[in-house]
This record gives sequence, structure tokens and C-alpha cells, in this order.
Amino acid sequence: MADSLFVDITTPNGRQYQQPTGLFINNEFRPSSSGQTIVSLDPATDKPIATVHAATAEDVDAAVQAAKAALSHSTWKLLPATERGQLMGRLADLMEENRELFAAIDAWDNGKPYQVALTEDLTEAITTIRYYSGWADKTFGQTISTTPQKFAYTIRQPIGVVGQIIPWNYPLSMATWKLGPALACGNTVVIKAAEQTPLSILVLATLIKKAGFPPGVVNIINGYGKEAGAALVQHPLVDKIAFTGSTATAREIMKMAAGTLKNITLETGGKSPLIVYPDADLEQAVKWSHFGIMSNKGEICTATSRIFVHRSILTTFLEKFKEAIETTSKIGDQWDENTYQGPQVTRAQYERVLAYIETAKQEGATLVTGGKPYTPKDEKNAKGYFIEPTVFTDVTDDMRICKEEVFGPVVVILPFDSEEESVRRANDTTYGLGAAVFTTDLERAHRVAADIEAGMVWINSSQDCDPRIPFGGVKQSGIGRELGEAGLEAYSQVKAVHVNMGSRL
Repeated sequence: MADSLFVDITTPNGRQYQQPTGLFINNEFRPSSSGQTIVSLDPATDKPIATVHAATAEDVDAAVQAAKAALSHSTWKLLPATERGQLMGRLADLMEENRELFAAIDAWDNGKPYQVALTEDLTEAITTIRYYSGWADKTFGQTISTTPQKFAYTIRQPIGVVGQIIPWNYPLSMATWKLGPALACGNTVVIKAAEQTPLSILVLATLIKKAGFPPGVVNIINGYGKEAGAALVQHPLVDKIAFTGSTATAREIMKMAAGTLKNITLETGGKSPLIVYPDADLEQAVKWSHFGIMSNKGEICTATSRIFVHRSILTTFLEKFKEAIETTSKIGDQWDENTYQGPQVTRAQYERVLAYIETAKQEGATLVTGGKPYTPKDEKNAKGYFIEPTVFTDVTDDMRICKEEVFGPVVVILPFDSEEESVRRANDTTYGLGAAVFTTDLERAHRVAADIEAGMVWINSSQDCDPRIPFGGVKQSGIGRELGEAGLEAYSQVKAVHVNMGSRL
């Protein structure tokens, strides 16, 4: 088990820090009640980074009880909204001060390039907390006139104790997507990190305490989904569950949450289409298409993993796409500044992606490039979970590689002949998270964007994301929205107050 609640660590790029290993409950770190642990592995080397404590149902109950107590305690309940926003602003400042450290931890723990974590993930995480700090004192109710003797008003109140479960592909930024609006609205939180990437959120816990948040407002635990996650979802004192992860897990969460009719927000899987029309700027279409599936090792819920290209330009597009892989997708460890694609997050995910590749071959798809493990020349990374960027053609819409979420650097490129066909096939999926359209025809761009069944559509780009813009899906890609003003709706509830000023029965 973890021998201490803090261990001294030096990251491969030389950052020295103390890694918390315990469960953060009521502003203090504590060991797991059972001694159960999680070992975090470096996916580039298959070697251990640190061992952290894993929560049991007993630990989850302690965290929920702390959150429930903090919800009614005057220190948090009566804290003016402006001061709540100031606390969040201080947290954002502390995160900025520790940007390099957080980037190193997430790169090490997840496998993404350090430069990407530093310039993209941390920018998003810090900006999200800052954005929602400004909303804390700007959520209002209404005054509604009814009769001369009566009126009504509404007030926005927190939902209560919120259980949040985050994924492993963007460990810190996904945590801020959930913490930001929840805290701005005055809720208290129990957040569970993914067992694959347990480290950075525990360092965030130290900053939450340092920023001045009262005990119990934010409680952070690591643990396995089937035990800690299930206990959190089913806990009777948890008023809401927010989850990001697979569609299959989300279905189970809905079933468990139904027992107490919990409010839920789910951001789940995707099989996002990207459509390239014959009038598109081909250079831009190739650039964004490559980024849309190969960035972050393909471990993106919105990854544009189905590329539909008009038949008249398919051959040229394929040639340029292969060239983009050859010139851009440098595979290597997280610390090489030239690395574009690091290792898959875990051996299980690595094996899952390879299994999909083999299935695609067996079903008759044509392998254009990639399709096998990559062995780096650097001996220390010989056991890493690296996979070559993979492209398939001659794929039918009913093949598994075209229908199911792979969550890796694997893409199918399919021809189409008409706008109607492209939209119909793009919508032929159980998912509906993101979609991209490439065309220089302004009318077509907006027409197709309206017709595609997705929560988000990018025109002439891919994977754009901003804390001010709502994020979420339709169909089996989720329920509700995160980010933007819309994200506040998920963490507040409206109470109506009727006032009788003089009317008598």
C-alpha cells in the first residue's frame, strides 16, 4: 500500500514536488479505510510512478458526509457570491503558478506530450476556473407580476451535494469543467478521478485548501469505478451526478442514479463525422482532419474518426492525409518536444485499439497505413503502449470500425457522392457529440450544420473548444451541457416564491 500520504517525486523533466497519495476529505488527506491502492504507471515505459490510496464505499460515505455538512455550514452557505468567485479566482492564480508542474504530472500519468499539456490542457483548465469565477455573482432570479395584490419571484439555489466522475484523457481540464460551474453555483462536491490517471487532481486538492475553500466544500477521491464510483452514484445524500466517460458506463450510472431520481449530466462517447465537400480548401481540410483524429493519441470523445470525402477528390485527399501523418505524427515519449503522438494511456487501452484494428482487417477493410504497434528506438520506451497512426478505406457503414468508438489513432475515410448522402450517413450512428463540415459554400455550411445530428458542429475546423461555448451531445452521446452559461443550468435549480401582499379569500 501507499506508505505515506505524501511522497517525494522528480518528474522525468526534472520537476521536484511532493505527491499527495491519500484521499482528500474535509480539507485533509487521509488513508483509505481498507488499505486498497492504485498504482499509476508511465505508459511510455510501463514503470510505476506512484501508488495512491483507493476509496471504498466507507470512504465515499465520509466524503459525502463532509460535503453535506459543508453545504449547510454558514461558512459556505452564507458566503457572499462575490467572495465565492474570489476564492475561485485565487485557485486559478495558484494553478497558473503551478502550470509547469501540472503539465509534467499529466504528461507523465497520461502519456500526452508535455508541450501539449502545458500549452493546451493547462490553458483550458485555468481559463475554465477563471471564467466561472466571474459567474459566481451573476446568476439571478426573476420578479414576476401577477395581480395588483400578488407577485412572485424566483431564486437560483445550488442543487446540493454533487458527485463528479472524470475521465483519464484530460485529467485536470475535465476536473475544472465540472468543478467550475458547481462551485460558482454554491454546491459542494465529491469528485472521483479516473483510476488510470490519479495524480494531478490530488495536487489540485492542495491548492483548493491553500486558496481558502472551507473544509468539505471540495472532496477528492481516487478509487475504482465499480466500487468507489458506484458508491458515489448510489449514495442517498448525493443530489446530482456529473459523469464523463464511455456510453456503456453512463448507462449503468443512469440505472443506479434512478434509485433516488438523481439529477444527472452525462458526456459520453462519440463517432464524430467530418465531411469534406469538393469545393473545400483541401489543405485546410487535410490539416484539420488529421488533427481531429490523431491529436491526443485519438483519445478524444469528439474525435472526428469517420471522414467522408467527396468521391471526386478522394484520391488527392488520401495522398495528402498520408503525407500529413508522415510529416506530422512523430511518435515518441512525452518529453521530446517534437513528439506529436505519445503512448496510449494504459496497456488495456493499447490492446483494445489493436483489437479493433484486427477486427477491421478481418471484416474486409483496406489498411492504407499504420495498423500495428510502434517500437521507439529509445530502449527505455521499448515497453511503451505506442500504436502507429492507422487509416482504413473500403469500409462499409456497418463495420465495427465505422460504428463503434475506438478511442485511439484510427480513422476510416469513406467516399460519398451527394450532400444528401453525406448527411444521411453522417447521422447513421447512435452517437451525436461532434461533427465537422469543410466547404467554401456559405449556404451549404450552415444548411449541413443544421441537419447534422450532433451537439456541436465545426465549420472548416475541428475540435474547437472554449469555456464560453456549451459542450455536449445528443442521442447516446450524453445528457445536458457543460461549459458556457448553459453549464450553470446543470448546477442550479430555480425556486418560485409566491407573495400575497393583501389579497383575502
